[in-house]
Amino acid sequence: MSYQHVLFEVADRVATLTFNQPATRNAISDEGMIDEIVSVLSLIPARQDISVLIVTGAGEAFSSGGNVKKMQAKDGIFAGSAMDIQQSYRLGIQRIPLALYELEVPVIAAVNGAAVGAGFDVAMMCDLRLASTTARFGETFLNLGIIPGDGGAWFLPRALGHQRAAELTFTGRLVDADEALRLGIVLEVLPPADLMARAQDLAAQIAAKPPQALRLGKRLLRAGQAMDLKHFLDYSAALQAACHGTADHAEALTAFFEKRPGRYQGQ
Repeated sequence: MSYQHVLFEVADRVATLTFNQPATRNAISDEGMIDEIVSVLSLIPARQDISVLIVTGAGEAFSSGGNVKKMQAKDGIFAGSAMDIQQSYRLGIQRIPLALYELEVPVIAAVNGAAVGAGFDVAMMCDLRLASTTARFGETFLNLGIIPGDGGAWFLPRALGHQRAAELTFTGRLVDADEALRLGIVLEVLPPADLMARAQDLAAQIAAKPPQALRLGKRLLRAGQAMDLKHFLDYSAALQAACHGTADHAEALTAFFEKRPGRYQGQ
């Protein structure tokens, strides 16, 4: 399948999704961009040859979030009455957090530049975040007299805690890469030339794990955010029992005792 707004490739169990609209600094509020992002994300669950997804941006920005020119012109998802705009959000950009949240493969954001507004929120929807030294982050919605309509206010407190999420939301200030590291927004900061190589190296380490157990491990982390301990432990036991019955578990034990890397088939 060919795309006009994104690039998508798969190699060695690692998929890479690149926002590819540098002229708009990879704004993700346009319908074409939204449709293609969701299309790619919807393909991944059934792709057993994919164990990890890397998300990055083409050009100098990761994503500038909403297209402010269309916002000013009341065009695209910003057109019409309040009810029209509500529906546009629900049927448009809000499909991205739902699709990302449902992914059972780990997602790494390789933040190559500015990630502001919805662009920052998309980065925070990923499991792991690496940043270039040129990256900038900002929950900048209030600066434009709007609120995070893309689900960012749900993800941000879960990632950073309420107090820090509140400070970033209420001030709308920009955070450079070094501060993002201190705040726990990103895992590592790297020179621009090294960012994708490090993301691919991290993805390769993760993709080397048994594919079924990896997906179940992510499912478990997600479930823990919404379940009480008793039901969570029951759920963990059920998933663990499934893992114990796999050929990959047997191979992992054999590889452990033979002191060699495992050779996993996703079975």
